[in-house]
Formats: sequence, structure tokens, C-alpha cells
Amino acid sequence: MFTASNELLDALRQQLGPDQILTDADSLTHYGRDWTRFAEPAPSAIVLPKTIEQVQHIVAVARRFEAPLVPSGGRTGLSGGAVAAAGELVVAMDRMNTLSDVNLTERTLCCGPGVITEQIQQRAGDAGLHYPVDFASSGSSQIGGNIATNAGGIQVIRYGMTREWIAGLKVVTGTGELLDLNRGLVKNNTGLDLRHLMIGSEGILGLIVEATVRLCTPPRNPQVIVLGLPDMESIMQVLAAFQSEIDLLAYEFFSELALQKVVQQQGLQRPFNEVTPYYALLEFEHLGEDTEAQILMIVERCMESGWVADAVMSQSVAQARALWRLREDISETLSHWTPYKNDISTTVAKVPGFLAAVEEIVDRHYPDLEVVWYGHIGDGNLHLNILKPESVPMDEFQARCKTVSAEIFTEIAAQGGSISAEHGVGLLKRDFLRYSRSEAEIGLMRSIKAAFDPDNIMNPGKVFPAQPSAE
Repeated sequence: MFTASNELLDALRQQLGPDQILTDADSLTHYGRDWTRFAEPAPSAIVLPKTIEQVQHIVAVARRFEAPLVPSGGRTGLSGGAVAAAGELVVAMDRMNTLSDVNLTERTLCCGPGVITEQIQQRAGDAGLHYPVDFASSGSSQIGGNIATNAGGIQVIRYGMTREWIAGLKVVTGTGELLDLNRGLVKNNTGLDLRHLMIGSEGILGLIVEATVRLCTPPRNPQVIVLGLPDMESIMQVLAAFQSEIDLLAYEFFSELALQKVVQQQGLQRPFNEVTPYYALLEFEHLGEDTEAQILMIVERCMESGWVADAVMSQSVAQARALWRLREDISETLSHWTPYKNDISTTVAKVPGFLAAVEEIVDRHYPDLEVVWYGHIGDGNLHLNILKPESVPMDEFQARCKTVSAEIFTEIAAQGGSISAEHGVGLLKRDFLRYSRSEAEIGLMRSIKAAFDPDNIMNPGKVFPAQPSAE
């Protein structure tokens, strides 16, 4: 457990104002956690830099005092990557929130790491362009955190992950050196692209201090359809039927229990009266009457095949948003039950067998608990949520879920999948990293971290499993 000394805090104050260093209990709790609740926040202090130079100063002080640093963005993470539970200094990027105008020639904009994702989307929209990485927390997540976790979201099936949309990065490494990576170039074939090492690195290599973001043409007249499905196998049959004829923007799924929770907690309406075990939400570009006729024909064929029991299609922007809330409000709704989350994936072709195998494990181990499925199934990503009963202590619940997760992850390894599709590894999944990465890969990743962060001050204790003591 690290404790920040008065000498350390005085050294920070040489370039930081009194309002940029917080040590009160409320601030320590607020900035020391993310959306997970499996570890109590216990940082020594919160620092809120405003400039790149101040970030470099913080790193220099941290090196001198061997102080661990935890980067903090919008604190919407779901793997404990931004949790400070061992006396660390939290480097909160909230005040590094400059946002440039859109460069229409390059179709880019430049921003600080503390800019809210939704602000980038709005700035792009005002210029007639589109930033396509979108998810339920876009109104509170920050772009620096999105980049550090390579965030995905609801339109990965069309646009890919955050990685595809970062044209350049500025990063302060664990030595305090400022790296200016790629500088917005489209073509740059000059050796290793260190930008891509930083994307998804969860703050263990350095602190992101500026990003150049790519933009694109917005989708034309998006429309939404929600389908009721009788079983998990039908989810993939329907996906194949649509993808053979339509270029989808999104393909999401959720279970009946997920729908029940959202309707009850958020006061929303069910999409239709018929109750089915699973639901699929599809978004596509409505390009005219021919598109709607084509969609209805596909739905009719799916119904004839027994894959779809009922359907509703949006007829207005407001209705499309209401249907999206049935899916996007799930994560916030489930937070009331402090769920144990599994964010897992495999290749789309393997999803049917993967689903069946994981569902068998879950049904066998959790007959007495509520289990909620949802996810971005169009790209092979499933979110499995085990809801904690009020009567069960947190440590007992977490220990039980970890034991079952090991069995689930064994199946994932057999399928060549990932134990963390988009939420990162952080604290919660570091002990399971070997199910997705070989010992050789983990060794190389540790070596890369040592090169960028020789003093191990950048988000220590995250991503990698703990090594045995030398004693």
C-alpha cells in the first residue's frame, strides 16, 4: 500500500494549483473507482492536470517518489482498470478537454483525453460528418479512456473498434517522454506503429494526452427493427439471413430477462405483446421504399423458418430511439444488482456452438441466480451478467463467480476466443489472461511495458497476473 507523503504533494504543487490536487474523502472515492464495485477505492490523492507539461511533471515526480499512477477518464470502465485501491495517485483527465474544429480536408479533429465521447459526435455532426464509435456511456465516457480500452460499442459490425478511428496520438510514457505518434497521417510505413501499442493498453505504458480522431460520412436515415426470437440458434440464423442482403449498421441481442429489467426500471414499453426468450435489434440505412420492402421480405422468410416470432419496425426517429433504449439501457439498469460481468467473444462463425457450451455451464452452476444475456452478437461479442442477490455477501458472490468463470474461460480458450472482447482486462480479469494469451505473448507484453515504464509506475497491478514473490 502506497502513501503519498507531504514532500511528494509539495513537489506536485510546484506546477499544479491548489484546486488541481484533491485529498478530501469524497474526491478520493469519486475519482478512485469506475463502474465496477468489486474493490474499494483507496487512492492517496487526485491530480487534475490541465496541460501536457503538467502531465510530464506529474510523471517526473512519481518516478522520483516511486509513486504508482492510475489514469482516470469518465470512470465508466467495467474491468477495474481505473480503480485505485492501493494508495495510488489518480491522474484524472477531466480538465484536459480542449476540442478543435473539424478539419474538413482531412476529416479529422484534435482533442484532449478528457473530452466526452458525445461531444466529439456532436462536433462531427455539426460539420456534416460522423464519429461512429458509439455505446451507452458515450454521454459520460472520455475519449482517452475509449482509446486506452479500444472501446467497441453498437456499430462495430459496420465501423470497427476505436482503433480504426485514431489517426494520431500524443502520449507521455512512464519515463516522462512525450511521444507524437503518426501525426494524423493516412500512410506512414516507417517501422513499428507505436500508436497501436497504446490503443487498448489500459494505461500501463503511458498517459494519453492528445488524440487526432478520424471522421466519416454519416449513415443515411438509420432505421431500427426489433425481432422476437425463440432460441439462441435463431439469433445467428437471422443474422445470416439479413447479412446476405443488407449491409447492417448494428446487430444486437438481449434476453427476455434483460428486457424485463429495463422495462421495470426505466419505465419503457415492450416492443410487442408476445414474450420470447430472446430479442434481436437491427439497425440499417433506409434508402427508400425498396429497402423497407426488402426488410419485410426477409422478416417474412425468417418467420416461415421459425426463427422469428414477432417484429416491430421504427416509423420515426423518436420510435427508433425508444427501441434502442431497450438495448442501450441494460447496462445502467443492471448496475442496481452489482452484476458479475463476463465480456466474452469468439469468431462469428463459432457463435452457435460457443453459445450452447457457455449456456450449459451457466445453467448448471447458477440455477438459483438471475442470469442476463445481451451483447453485440453481430461481431461475436456476448455480455453475460450474473446478478448478485441482496442476501449474498459481495466476497462470497465474487468468489463463486470467479470459480465458474474459470470453467467458462476454459471453453473460450478451446474456441480460440477472448475473455475480454471490449471492456479490457484491468483488475477483474488479470488472473485469467492466460486463457486468451500464451505465456510467450504475456512475456513479450511485460517486456514492452518495461521499455515504456521501467519504474512500473503506470497503472501497476493491472492487466498482468501477479508474479510469484522472489523470496
